[in-house]
Amino acid sequence: MSYDNRFDLPDTETLLRRVIDVVAAARAIPLSSSVKLDNKDEVLELLDEACLRLPDEFRQARWLLKERQEFLDKMHREGDDILEAARIRAERMVQRTEIVREAKHAARKTIEDAKEEARRLRREAEDYCDQKLAAFEIILERTMKTVQAGRQRLAVTPSPPEDAEGQRFASPTADIDLAAEDTFFDQDR
Repeated sequence: MSYDNRFDLPDTETLLRRVIDVVAAARAIPLSSSVKLDNKDEVLELLDEACLRLPDEFRQARWLLKERQEFLDKMHREGDDILEAARIRAERMVQRTEIVREAKHAARKTIEDAKEEARRLRREAEDYCDQKLAAFEIILERTMKTVQAGRQRLAVTPSPPEDAEGQRFASPTADIDLAAEDTFFDQDR
């Protein structure tokens, strides 16, 4: 099981996979293609927790981007410091042009190295963020498909048969259907 190191709690992906497992393990209602979800509260709690975790994981990705920017800024400052040091040294050694040229070359090389390192870190940060977002997208798509399939199954419940006088026979699941009917919202009918 994957855990978030900061809080020692399951991450968003783990929570969503548990919801999928709970829905997949739901028992079928006898004589029906519908399923009975015994632990609705657990599923809702897991989904709420996953929703709460998403902002934390996005915050972590933003923090990584901020760290990258701070590193870039630090490298620029260090590059500027090296250039300034090279200028001062060059002024002191005007007679020795070879030393001045070497200092400028070293400063340029340091700046180029810092820029290359910053580009590399930026690519890594972007790849990391893209991987996380792709994983979230896959999990959310699977969850949406599962929810849609469940709603379609609930929408296709057969009505009880009628007798010769037009009276409907009481079905063994009538009490369950009435209880379940109270939990639906108006837009679900």
